Amino acid sequence: MALKELIPWKKNENSLSVHRDAGDPFQSFSREMDRLFTDFLGDFPGRMSLANRSFGAFMPSMDVKETEKEITVTAELPGMEQKDVEVTLTEGVLSIKGEKREEHEEEKGDTYRSERRYGAFERALPLPADVEVDKAKAEFKKGVLKVVLPKSEKAQANRKRIPVEG
Repeated sequence: MALKELIPWKKNENSLSVHRDAGDPFQSFSREMDRLFTDFLGDFPGRMSLANRSFGAFMPSMDVKETEKEITVTAELPGMEQKDVEVTLTEGVLSIKGEKREEHEEEKGDTYRSERRYGAFERALPLPADVEVDKAKAEFKKGVLKVVLPKSEKAQANRKRIPVEG
């Protein structure tokens, strides 16, 4: 195999010339993987490119449920503890912040292994209705955060059912 076959080359769509992709070979590889996944899966909202992801990044899954009287937000935070999570509500935006820390040490005979992983996250969710901040509740059990936000009387009164005709 020739050395030229190992070097990442990029073909310019506008011309027939071929030139070497400048920059870090790992970023070039990352872009090619992104292109491969985009071609295969399509470019859908919420997909983070490999180039934009930082090592150890963690983004929890969230579910939002709205009823006539309240908004419920559930976030999956596996491996986290209550003390590592912060929930705030500012001007109609619910923010959930946290930091995930994992440390593992193992010693077997002459072998010692130590692993550490850290990752911080923050999710901000604009709320679809006014809520009563004083009555909001947050509960954390077994790695799942549940935030219940009762809607204000004004928000409940603004709801109007529209009949569906067939």
